[in-house]
Amino acid sequence: MKVLKFGGTSVANPENINKVKSIVQSSSKEKLAVVVSAFGGITDILLNTLQQASEQDDVYKSGLEQIEQRHIEVIKALIPVHNQSAILSKVKSALNILETLLEGSFLIGEITPKLSDKIVSYGELLSSYIISEFFKAEGLDATFNDSRELIITDNSYGKAIVNFEKTNANCKEYFESDQHQIHILPGFVASSNDGNSTTLGRGGSDYTAAIVAAAADATLLEIWTDVSGMYTANPRLVKQAKCVTHISYEEAMELSHFGAKVLYPPTIQPVLGKEIPIVIKNTFSPDDEGTLITKNTNGGGKTVRGISHVGNISLLSLEGPGMIGIPGISKRFFETLSLENISVVLITQASSEHSICVGIADEDVDRAVETVNEAFEYEMARKKIKPVIVEKDLTIVALVGDNMKSHQGLSGKMFSTLGKNNVNIRAIAQGASERNISVVIKKADVKKALNSLHEEFFEENIKQLNLFVMGVGNVGSKFLNQIRQQKKYLKDELQLNVRVIGISNSRTMAFDENGIDLNEWEAVLGKGEKADKENFFDKVNELNYRNSVFVDNTASDEVANSYPNYLKNSISVVTCNKIACSSDYTLYRELKQLAKKYNAPFLFETNVGAGLPIIDTLKNLIASGDKVNKIQAVLSGSLNFVFNNFNDEVTFHDVVKQAQEEGYTEPDPTIDLSGIDVMRKILILARESGNQLDIEQIENEAFLPQESLDTNSNEAFFESLKKHENGFQELFKQAKDADSKLKYVAQFENGKAKVGLQKIPKGHDFYNLEGSDNIVLFFTERYPNQPMIIKGAGAGADVTASGIFADIIRIGNF
Repeated sequence: MKVLKFGGTSVANPENINKVKSIVQSSSKEKLAVVVSAFGGITDILLNTLQQASEQDDVYKSGLEQIEQRHIEVIKALIPVHNQSAILSKVKSALNILETLLEGSFLIGEITPKLSDKIVSYGELLSSYIISEFFKAEGLDATFNDSRELIITDNSYGKAIVNFEKTNANCKEYFESDQHQIHILPGFVASSNDGNSTTLGRGGSDYTAAIVAAAADATLLEIWTDVSGMYTANPRLVKQAKCVTHISYEEAMELSHFGAKVLYPPTIQPVLGKEIPIVIKNTFSPDDEGTLITKNTNGGGKTVRGISHVGNISLLSLEGPGMIGIPGISKRFFETLSLENISVVLITQASSEHSICVGIADEDVDRAVETVNEAFEYEMARKKIKPVIVEKDLTIVALVGDNMKSHQGLSGKMFSTLGKNNVNIRAIAQGASERNISVVIKKADVKKALNSLHEEFFEENIKQLNLFVMGVGNVGSKFLNQIRQQKKYLKDELQLNVRVIGISNSRTMAFDENGIDLNEWEAVLGKGEKADKENFFDKVNELNYRNSVFVDNTASDEVANSYPNYLKNSISVVTCNKIACSSDYTLYRELKQLAKKYNAPFLFETNVGAGLPIIDTLKNLIASGDKVNKIQAVLSGSLNFVFNNFNDEVTFHDVVKQAQEEGYTEPDPTIDLSGIDVMRKILILARESGNQLDIEQIENEAFLPQESLDTNSNEAFFESLKKHENGFQELFKQAKDADSKLKYVAQFENGKAKVGLQKIPKGHDFYNLEGSDNIVLFFTERYPNQPMIIKGAGAGADVTASGIFADIIRIGNF
């Protein structure tokens, strides 16, 4: 014999009930017990209606009407017209009794546990009767049997305790004597020794099915629900979660205890002793393999089988010097909670005995605080024990697996993964069986924690990066295009799944929690909300994704000043914006320290040399123990482009205009031509070499006339260049006469830095620097005479975007 249980969603409406019938028909070669829940949502309506009646609120009658309407609609949809009369009569008779019971609650203005059980049992009693009549009408050899005649309990209404001796005898006798092939039974309901209706508590229909399966020595228990088995994590929160095809009883109990809603822990107990297999199947995808639960699976060699969580938890802490070495404190604490019927889901105690911390449901907190403070009133008055400390809005996250026992490093791996993503652990618990490692975290961090842990333990080392990109102009658009082009390569070759979650320009911003389609990002941004830098940060922080990276492609002071906010929330920052790293030294140091403190990389390779690995190389030199003595460099791709193209046959104005139009200069070209941009770059290199320096200390030998520097618009600036063309031509003539070329050079030596236009003679490393290329010479203790040279394209949207891309990959490899 097999036992099949169908949950509320499986029997929520006529269409679903037809699916149930098809599943039962395909299994009807052997004797079946089919346990069904109430129609989806009916139990909640019953409880709500009872509450309203007890509050003497007439609105309860509308709930009763809703219940009647739902059941009659199902009958009319499923049962042939000529069979409906008797069924409708019986259902309406039952509903009349239900109405009387609710009237009684209304009149006395209260709910008793006994009355509650009697009323709530109508959900399963009605659904199972209607389904049995439908099966009969469809020609199936089916019969209805009231579970209250089989399952006997005590009088603990709401969560009755089963008398297995009587229950097993009743079930054995019934299934041996009744020859029908299909037996329809209401789940959740039972009866006490004196014949009163009782219920089996949360997950009661699963429990009913397990009780029947064990009593009848079933070959298999099938739990049919709305998901295709037990998953490695909640698939609603972790998109990459996978179905676990085979799992042990113990693992299933651990997972179900910590929130895997497809199964409840008591369900397994009756079948555990008889080693009856359980299969979790999906009513709406019956061909899916599902999850098989048996005695021992060895987990296929896997250590962690699943990650689960239970929410709405509060921590209750009792602590004080008066607890140390005093026997019986723990007993009194737990006894106090037990007498209030408060369930403890997690326990942790300091080895010093100075404190005990327990996790309980949020709904029990106020009651728990009041009763515990009362129980320890004497000790608290004498300052031996502090009043109870409460932390709310928490969640327990648990790793589960039989093979976790004695497997070294799992706890460390779990804590490290959470720590890297700024998930603070409030409490830790691990049983002696080592089948479960539990941590308590903030409710707001649940999604991030589950996804981080799932990525670490289940996703074959594929790391997901979630990008939030501000600035999608010339550089930003190239960057998004490179991400789109390389997405498959990154995943296949580097095990990186890079998603762009948010984008913004100066006008609008847009977010997609599942990742923006980079083929359509312009359209998505066009339909976005009004851009706001503070709101952008708030949204990034609210989403709270693991491995979040803020990408700044702007030249904005305001955006640069927001970096501390991102880093403090463990959001990495990648930027081509030089302002932050070249501003006041204290801000530069703060950003570096925040990156370390919150484990959030702060990368700015493109601040110097666009896509050239200048800063990364310098970092490696310093990290390996080398010391920089001198830096000489041509660091402005725009200025190098200008002076490589300027001669006595073309005006300086035209060359600068060309550089701007081709994207070699900043939108405001005075930033480049004034030397400010080069000053920032040499300042960053000096700082990265370990020197404390501010931009005011850098000597700037400007070549632009003061009139050009003082202009306040691009139009005025370009007009001033025309006016001073003779001066620029004189500079060119002097260099030509000296058989040299003009290069704008930055230098740092002996703690001092300067920038300026120089005449570079033939034979010098800078002389043949073409186009917009950059070059850096590092003279160090290891390279004293022949410097380390880095040379290549140092400007342009494509190479800058590629440098940002490289920093993203570096973060992925951290």
